[in-house]
Amino acid sequence: MSDSDPRDELVDHLPAMRAFAMSLTRNSATADDMVQDTLVKAWTNIDKFEVGTNLRAWLFTILRNTYYSSRRKAKREVADVDGVFTESLSQKPDHDGRLQMADFRDAFAQLPDEQREALILVGASGFAYEEAATMCGVAVGTIKSRVNRGRAKLAELMHLTDDDAMELTDDATMAVVAARVNGALR
Repeated sequence: MSDSDPRDELVDHLPAMRAFAMSLTRNSATADDMVQDTLVKAWTNIDKFEVGTNLRAWLFTILRNTYYSSRRKAKREVADVDGVFTESLSQKPDHDGRLQMADFRDAFAQLPDEQREALILVGASGFAYEEAATMCGVAVGTIKSRVNRGRAKLAELMHLTDDDAMELTDDATMAVVAARVNGALR
């Protein structure tokens, strides 16, 4: 039999494979799916089978590995038969954030060097006013003033009011996202 193609023998092992799959899954539909998956894997990887060795053992190993892989995968999945969870998922588009960031960079570039420096040290880098003042060689009040004037100028350049949040998505998109999260869209 060493001259024969192992693919010709696959059908001979189907009843034993199905019985093994049934013992693992306890569900006939799942067992049939696993046997089918095993046959596809065996067929596509038949070149890895060593002719003359035990084909049934090789098939059962594939079947067993398929079963345990599906179990690991099932632990990470959430059953959503009716699509309830899927319908509630939404995500803000990335392009809105990039556009807002581009606007911020343009506005930030228009600030005087002293205000940019103060905002980077205090706002972005997290230094205390006193530390920033020491680094710049100026009084603490000067740094506070530069930060305050820089923030005000940025808000002006970006057309933000005191009530506006620096949201990286427009109001219409946020309304859709909020409606999906709250279940209003169906």
